[in-house]
Amino acid sequence: MLFFAWGFATVLIDTLIPKLKGLFSLTYAEVMLTQFCFFLAYFIFSVPAGMLLSRVGYVRGIVIGLLVMAAGCLLFAPATMIGVYPGFLAALFVMAAGITLLQVAANPLIALLGPSKTSHSRLNLAQAFNALGTTVGPLVGSALILAGGVAAPDPGKVAPEVMASFRQAEGHAVQLPFLLIAAGLGVLAVIFWMVRRSAAFPQAQKATTLGGALGLLRHPRVGFGALAIFLYVGAEVSIGSLMVNYLMLDRTVGMAAASAGKIVSLYWGGAMVGRFIGSIALRKVPAGSVLCFCALMAASLAVVSGLSMGLVAAVTIVAIGLFNSIMFPTIFTLAIEGRGDDTPQVSSLLCMAIVGGAIIPVITGTLADRVGLSLALVAPAVCYALIAVYGFSSRSRASSVSPG
Repeated sequence: MLFFAWGFATVLIDTLIPKLKGLFSLTYAEVMLTQFCFFLAYFIFSVPAGMLLSRVGYVRGIVIGLLVMAAGCLLFAPATMIGVYPGFLAALFVMAAGITLLQVAANPLIALLGPSKTSHSRLNLAQAFNALGTTVGPLVGSALILAGGVAAPDPGKVAPEVMASFRQAEGHAVQLPFLLIAAGLGVLAVIFWMVRRSAAFPQAQKATTLGGALGLLRHPRVGFGALAIFLYVGAEVSIGSLMVNYLMLDRTVGMAAASAGKIVSLYWGGAMVGRFIGSIALRKVPAGSVLCFCALMAASLAVVSGLSMGLVAAVTIVAIGLFNSIMFPTIFTLAIEGRGDDTPQVSSLLCMAIVGGAIIPVITGTLADRVGLSLALVAPAVCYALIAVYGFSSRSRASSVSPG
């Protein structure tokens, strides 16, 4: 339930982007500030979240994260009333702060709820339900956010008060799904609070400092793992964020916005299917080898899509989702393997690296403004190639560092 909830909320940004782009007459680089503000929260709050987790434990940390995330969702109501772009960015930032705490707590919790040798498989299974949320999310977002299209009056041709009224009216379509999410998160917070004392959950008791947490980056598996998370999230978010506009291009399939938004669900649906498959495969094949293969396939598909036209370009970019599937949970478990009491701090560092979702999409958006959406796919392709290097170097299941 938890993994589904934050996956559903996160992916709604993909359908929010084309809506805000039209509503506020933004360039690709400007509209990617939505992802920048969202993923910047990971960079700011991840290490403090790890410190909090060391003091309150995994389950209480999840409860706090759920409440903060719900507060961010509720902020979409005043953002709609004000009708200005920064209001939506602020709501996304607060929502992401809550999701950051959930990521820092839930990912290692799943990995620790069983034998270490099956941690890769177990986290991939949990992340499959996150992918289920990201599969359903675009369908809901298309129905509620994109149903009215993305066109807006030219601000230079209508009175400011008319434009403000239009933005407020269209903003109501944006706020509804987030208000519904806030209600669901409140229910989840109550459930986790009721089970907070269960003996089944491992405890996170080792306190640390900021310097101590950052010092863990000196371990190659941790440091390179953080870089791989940075690259993966950046590539995944870049593709998902631009896919609606990419599929609307005449050189691809020229879809309407609402139809293209529904196709995005296939991208995330591929990740869901791949994680269920990966949870089985990773019990038999070394995690690093699986990661290397999937990253190379994703890089190849991004290059093929960028150099193709029509249905080939559309199918290949959607197919990247299947190979994205196992990357995040596999990189995560490879990096925390054997870290013992340092696990909460390593988790916070890995979640801090999710800030790649703030930086790489802006780079990709800037490339799209200058050379076009198709050629901009070179940015995520390079990211996937570097992830393949991490997978190749981590083929041994055993961690190369001691847990001390």
